[in-house]
Amino acid sequence: MNREMLMLVDAISREKNVERDVVFGAVESALAQATKKLYQGEVDIRVAVDRDSGEYETFRRWHVVPDEAGLQLPDQEILLFEAKEEMPDIQVDEYIEESVDSVPIGRIGAMAAKQVILQKIRDAEREMLLNDFMSRGEKIFTGTVKRLDKGDIIVEAGRVEGRLRRSEMIAKENLRNGDRVRAMIMEVDLTLRGAPIILSRSAPEFMIELFRQEVPEIEQGLLEIKSCARDPGSRAKIAVLSHDKRVDPIGTCVGVRGTRVNAVTNELAGERVDIVLWSEDPAQFVIGALAPANVSSIVVDEEKHAMDVVVDEENLAIAIGRGGQNVRLASELTGWKINIMDANESAQKQALETDVSRKLFMEKLDVDEEIADILISEGFTSLEEVAYVPISEMLDIEAFDEDTVNELRTRAKDALLTMEIAKEEGVESVSQDLRDLPGLDADLIAKLADAGVHSRDDLADLAVDELTEITGQSADDAKALILKAREHWFAGQE
Repeated sequence: MNREMLMLVDAISREKNVERDVVFGAVESALAQATKKLYQGEVDIRVAVDRDSGEYETFRRWHVVPDEAGLQLPDQEILLFEAKEEMPDIQVDEYIEESVDSVPIGRIGAMAAKQVILQKIRDAEREMLLNDFMSRGEKIFTGTVKRLDKGDIIVEAGRVEGRLRRSEMIAKENLRNGDRVRAMIMEVDLTLRGAPIILSRSAPEFMIELFRQEVPEIEQGLLEIKSCARDPGSRAKIAVLSHDKRVDPIGTCVGVRGTRVNAVTNELAGERVDIVLWSEDPAQFVIGALAPANVSSIVVDEEKHAMDVVVDEENLAIAIGRGGQNVRLASELTGWKINIMDANESAQKQALETDVSRKLFMEKLDVDEEIADILISEGFTSLEEVAYVPISEMLDIEAFDEDTVNELRTRAKDALLTMEIAKEEGVESVSQDLRDLPGLDADLIAKLADAGVHSRDDLADLAVDELTEITGQSADDAKALILKAREHWFAGQE
């Protein structure tokens, strides 16, 4: 029987053009599966076949796990202290093995053994084909639609298959069997049967790679696509940068008579592309990203990573775009939150912010309205700025002498210290169950304390709009926090 097994291994190896070790591995797996059936639990069995004689041994084995981890799989694991009683030098993640009776090949059943072996061979062939394909380093998968699988499209390229999920397709496309398809290779998942290569036609990376293929200057390093934002099948924006002053980044990507950008657009079901010049200056970058709208002015808020962009009434609709598409894509492209407003809205917001700053300075610095307005006109918006900006900047203010500057800085530091002490006292009044709530940091706890929210139940009783007003969070974050605070109300209920 052992001689027959060796002959079978050699025959399959030649027929399927795979290594003998792969076939031996399949035989060992078949024998191990047959042996497992003799046990009730989910045991771990290893079979070792001698490659020369065909003789084989069978072992039951246990994985050594840390004592503190406990046994998650009792039939397959052993704690370290127990393992050391048998093998003093053994370490975590090693195995203890016990020789058990081997199952005769005849008891496995010819069909069962054959199926396991052939499946292993198919898996090995599939892995070889996949490794050969991936070794080419291609980023775009080009093939034809083979079939539909639960809403996904299976794309075939030679003997390799990729999976294009419905969520990664361009919405208005209608792909049919036999259609030629190009898509971005996003990942390889070997656990998926049949089509392990995950594809996407809606990912920004796909557009970037298409431009890389159409524009040689990108491959040469003369141009770089810094970012991309897409509304698949409708509109997209890409930000480009030239590393050579002689190369016009936008014109180069557009191509003669639009040939290059049109090639990308045609591949993406007519998706219109705005090509934007990337800039190190965030404000300039945002202005370019909002094209074709003309921007009147822009205010950058570094702390909130947001910008207030003012446009005139004629450009308001253009800046926002249909359904907010233009401003949304510009925000995704630049990574900044963009607030579009007209001149009146900007003036109202600025007046409100000025009033808040004026009240802050008058109250905390104990100064009159005139002094407060001078600070505001010089660009000061917080006590921290008054206290800690270089003193030379404040001495440059014509209305202030050195004594006034020193006094203002002293008052600002005293006010900050007083506020910090009050903040700490407020936090101390917050219950431990609220402090332990996931998602709350020291800053949020302080804001809640200032608003009279001192317990988990206090937070749970709030409405979403009330919490957003207190903390400045988004509605989604506030809702999630409130639901988390309410969890203990329903603990133990079905």
